[in-house]
Amino acid sequence: MVRGRIDKGKVKMKIKKEYIILAVIIIALSVYLFMRRDDRTLYELPEVPQVSQKDITRLQISKNNTIIDLKKKDDSWFIAPQEYPTDAAKVKNMLDTIEKFTLTALVSESKNYTLYDLSDKAKINVQAWQGDSLKRDIDVGKSASSFRHTFVKTAGDDRVFHARGNFRDTFDTTVDDLRDKIILTYTPADIQEIKVTQGQESFILNRSQLPEKEESPTADKKENAPPPTPKTVWQTPDGRTGDDAALNRLLNRLSNLRCQTFIEDRGKEDFTSPVITIELKGTQEYSLSVFAKTEEKDTEQPAVSSANKYAFLLAGSQVEGIVKDASDIFKKPETAETSSEPEPEKAEKD
Repeated sequence: MVRGRIDKGKVKMKIKKEYIILAVIIIALSVYLFMRRDDRTLYELPEVPQVSQKDITRLQISKNNTIIDLKKKDDSWFIAPQEYPTDAAKVKNMLDTIEKFTLTALVSESKNYTLYDLSDKAKINVQAWQGDSLKRDIDVGKSASSFRHTFVKTAGDDRVFHARGNFRDTFDTTVDDLRDKIILTYTPADIQEIKVTQGQESFILNRSQLPEKEESPTADKKENAPPPTPKTVWQTPDGRTGDDAALNRLLNRLSNLRCQTFIEDRGKEDFTSPVITIELKGTQEYSLSVFAKTEEKDTEQPAVSSANKYAFLLAGSQVEGIVKDASDIFKKPETAETSSEPEPEKAEKD
């Protein structure tokens, strides 16, 4: 009887110990989880000062010992020291990114920058200045796997952070990429004269207004009807008429013409004997000259424009379109085969 009571007491004691051990484990686990959660909030993200893109006067983009220096002058951006005009949309995208730059999370403190394309060879350093004051200094790495963040480092901080947005490609650029590639621009409706020269041949067409022919009077015609609208025509001095469709195609094709790239090792004066030159007169005067390929295998042709002080290359398809429109600029006269009736067959002789 006594032994049974002792056994029951041992069982109860054992169960009590197990409860105590379980309680200790639960408490320890709770403390561990709490500390883990607390550890994640121990760090503070660096303060990122606000910068208005309107105040930025200089951008410097550096990658692997290559430096691109952009400077603002009279509300326009240029590439120093040559003062190449820049592509306004691309610079605006950079300024937007710099203004909205926001850190969202700490990623790493290990200094293993290769994982994030933040090593000295892979990173892109971006600096933004307001006058002589440096307002942004960040190293840009690769995009995160979500493509919604970019790995970055800020000046004076060895840690790697997530920044909001996918903007590596915005700054991964070259001088040629950033140059303004528009080499001729105007409003087609302003042009009043076109001169095309191909080899030794040339012709001029002038825009003029011809009164619309009045219809024969009818009983229904209103007494106060407005006069007929003048008709716009293109004519040569000797009276030949231009083809409106071809002329409109040519004017529209040239009105916002972009080149493929600029020629760095030769100036405009180095090119002579163009294969075609087109001169336009309106509120201003414009000209475009295209030259033969440097080598037969080339897919681009050199050209110069009055609206740009640098020689450049046009794609072969661009040149083909320009030459075709210039060749189709006159209306094709109707041939005898299309305009005359077929002759009756001659009667056979007996």
